Amino acid sequence: MASRKVVDSGFRISISSLPDEVLGNILSLLPTKLAVSTSVLSKRWRNLLSLVNTLDFDDSTILYPNRESDLPHGCFFDFVDKTLALLIDSPIKKFSLKCQQKLDTSRVELWIRSVLERGFLELHLTSQEDHCIDSEFFTSNTLVNLTLSNGFYLEEGDCLPHDSVFFPALKILSLIATGYGSDYMFNSLISGCPVLEELFIRYGDGSHGDDWMVSVSGQSIKRMTIFCDFSKEEIEIDQTSVLFETPSLLYLDYSGYVQQHYTVDFGSLLEARLDLRLWESTIHNYDDHENNNPLDVFGDVTNLVAGLSNVKSLHLSSHFLEVLHLCCKSIPLFSNLTDLSFESDEKQGWQVLPLLLKNSPILETLVIKGLVHKVTDKCGDVCACIQQKNEEEEEEECWKCQVKMLEVSVYGGTCTELKQMRHFLEKLKCLEIVKIGIQQENNNHDEYMRVTDDLLKLPRVSSKCQIQFYMIM
Repeated sequence: MASRKVVDSGFRISISSLPDEVLGNILSLLPTKLAVSTSVLSKRWRNLLSLVNTLDFDDSTILYPNRESDLPHGCFFDFVDKTLALLIDSPIKKFSLKCQQKLDTSRVELWIRSVLERGFLELHLTSQEDHCIDSEFFTSNTLVNLTLSNGFYLEEGDCLPHDSVFFPALKILSLIATGYGSDYMFNSLISGCPVLEELFIRYGDGSHGDDWMVSVSGQSIKRMTIFCDFSKEEIEIDQTSVLFETPSLLYLDYSGYVQQHYTVDFGSLLEARLDLRLWESTIHNYDDHENNNPLDVFGDVTNLVAGLSNVKSLHLSSHFLEVLHLCCKSIPLFSNLTDLSFESDEKQGWQVLPLLLKNSPILETLVIKGLVHKVTDKCGDVCACIQQKNEEEEEEECWKCQVKMLEVSVYGGTCTELKQMRHFLEKLKCLEIVKIGIQQENNNHDEYMRVTDDLLKLPRVSSKCQIQFYMIM
């Protein structure tokens, strides 16, 4: 026990002896409620609160920290007011506000106004209830990172006056909303950020009208992540379109349901991740089409895919493979593509892969998450599931790609998967490295050895091919 006291005492001395600036940074990493409470620990800590550079207010930690309660909202109001007043001369850089309950909008607006006037660098606002922000004062010359989530919205979000929002230094913008008119509000915010570099947008149900359009126009945007969380019933929308006017974009991550029209400007794009899905009615129509019924497909990604033709790295979900097959009139030549990865699923086919590989002449790295997929008669020579009618026929053009590295990140060791691996090893003539992630549920060593032995026995057309294994649980 004595030694423990010595250790504890030494620890306290070492912490307290740190420079004030370091202690201020430590307190900035804590929730503001805890940071404030440290001011009563000792005289040494009493004045350190003025060095805190981050304020993180969460009404759930003030109103009901341990259990739900009916404490008045004034407790939270007073805490925020007093903290802002106490730190009026502090070098605050970041302000975060999370509201789960309905708060006094006028008070919230005063907090935001104070943050913007004091030259904060980051502002993050999240609410489960609606909180209107007066666009007339929503400007800042110093703000570089802004988040508006869920209930926070700009006044008259669907008809903001021109140039009513202006953030000349803002580089990172995150917008998450489910309310009606969010798409119009987002457009106004983006247009008011002339040096914006990173954009994150998440649309939700009800964030649009009958004729809906995702529209992003920014000359300086370099990284963009777009999620569209619409329910399957949204297919009732008659006119849906997407506009991405982002000539400086380097990285794109785009998820949602396929839309009717795309207009894009991706002149600088280097990497893209796509997870677009078919609408439910299209899936039903496709199932009927396989029974010789007419096929009715909603959506056209031809222009979107054409805009990706210069990328060097492309990541596709299993859903997007189906979208490419049904909703793309032509696959462009990917003359710069060196890295291609895609996910496989038993409900989606590989029909588009032969053309993808054929149109990727300098492809060097191919990564596949799982080999199990829906068996069709349109996978060509890429798939080993269906025996070719004429085994003597000339090799498919798709195998002229220069793939040097093949990775199968999820491999279960079934007979079907082994057959597919044999197919790859016999077709890819330039292979140098094959990485295989062996899927093991119970860390069964004997099963692992069986799977790896089966793979090592497969013939390889490339004499340079080396097979490497790693285990995934």
